[in-house]
Amino acid sequence: MFDKVRIDTEMADNGINEIEGQVRSRVLDAAERLFCEKGFDGTSIRDLTAEAECNLAAVNYHFGGKEKLYMEVFRRRMLAMRDYRISVINEVMSGGQGQVRLEDLLGAFVKAFIQPFVEEKGGVRFTKLMAREMFEPHLPRSVILEEMVFPVLTVLEEALAKVCPGLDGDKAVLCIHSLIGQLLHVIRTREVFAGVEGQRLAIGDLGQVIGHIVKFSAAGIRAAGKAGQQD
Repeated sequence: MFDKVRIDTEMADNGINEIEGQVRSRVLDAAERLFCEKGFDGTSIRDLTAEAECNLAAVNYHFGGKEKLYMEVFRRRMLAMRDYRISVINEVMSGGQGQVRLEDLLGAFVKAFIQPFVEEKGGVRFTKLMAREMFEPHLPRSVILEEMVFPVLTVLEEALAKVCPGLDGDKAVLCIHSLIGQLLHVIRTREVFAGVEGQRLAIGDLGQVIGHIVKFSAAGIRAAGKAGQQD
């Protein structure tokens, strides 16, 4: 008798947790769409509850208000991208048996960096959110730097130092800034010129662009590594 009560209670709790998880995800998805379209200031709590088909109590229960909800929208995407990029770097470095080519490392990282932004609806929305955040900041800078930028930077810097002797310290960081600058330009340019034909700045063949960035960056990084060995 007692075992049946315990099982029924556990099943009920699991059902409640599943429903709460669904509500939380629905609020995050709705908030991402609205923050992307209207920005933080242009999105009201009433907009959020209507889009997510929930009440104010659900928003406050799961997120504690609009500011924390905005942060969680970013963290959900950022942490997934961070973990994916780090895992790709680690996979490349562990699979070469000490003979990893610079082009292999760069190619894997470039694809891991770009693809989530250009191939998924959520990634495209996150691109727009990041653009809004640059001009209308609402997040503490530490959130992006400490949870996204620094962890990836550290792993990529260590990997570059292994595949390109002489490239360490400030030289590696500068090369990474150059690489990421190219990638951010590609992502932004694809969005700005989407659907525009005959425009020389439009980026159509993403594979060709990735190949160019890898080849161009590898040459620059090797040059920086040689200069480092001569210092």
